[in-house]
Amino acid sequence: MKKLFVTFILGFIAIHSVSAQRFAYVDTEYILDLMPQYKSAQKQLDQLSEDWQKELEKKQQVIDKIVKDFQAEQVLLTEELRKKREQEIKDKEKELKDYRNQKFGYEGELFKKRQELIKPIQDKVFDAVQKIAKQNALDFIFAKSGELIMLYSNAKYDKSDEVLSELGVAVNKADKAKDKKPTTNQGGK
Repeated sequence: MKKLFVTFILGFIAIHSVSAQRFAYVDTEYILDLMPQYKSAQKQLDQLSEDWQKELEKKQQVIDKIVKDFQAEQVLLTEELRKKREQEIKDKEKELKDYRNQKFGYEGELFKKRQELIKPIQDKVFDAVQKIAKQNALDFIFAKSGELIMLYSNAKYDKSDEVLSELGVAVNKADKAKDKKPTTNQGGK
C-alpha cells in the first residue's frame, strides 16, 4: 500500500511538474538537530527512559532472586508453600510487565512525555515550513528524512536553512558544510 501511495505521489508530481508546480524539501533531522529546545527535550526523554530502565532492571533482579531461592528450596516446601511462592513469582512478573507497559507502552508515560515535549517543537517547525512555502509560492515541500525516499535531491531546493531562520536558530557554517551536501541514495548503500 505504501509503495502504491509513493508511486502515485511521484506520478502526480511528474505529471503536474510540466504545469510549473513548484516544490522544495526540508531536512527535518538537520533542522531538529540544530534546535536547542529539541536537544533539551530529547535529553530529558533519554534521562527518563534511562531511569525507568534501571528501575525495570532492579525489579527483574528481585524476580530472578525469588525464582532462584524458590528453585533451591522447592523440594523442601509443602504443596501449599510451593503454590504460594509460585503465585508470588507470577505476581512479581505481572507487576514488572505492568510497570514496563505503564512507562514504555503505547500511551505510556514516555509516549505522553514525548508528546508534551516534542510535539510543540514539531508544530513550530511545521508552521515555519508553511510560512516558507507561502513566501516562496511553493506547491509542495517534502520532508527529506520522512517516509518518501528521495533518490536525489539538489541542494538549491532545500529550504531547511530558511525554516531554521524562521525559527530563530542560527546556522553554523561548519554544520552547514558538513550536513548540506547533495543527496544520492544508491539502494540503501
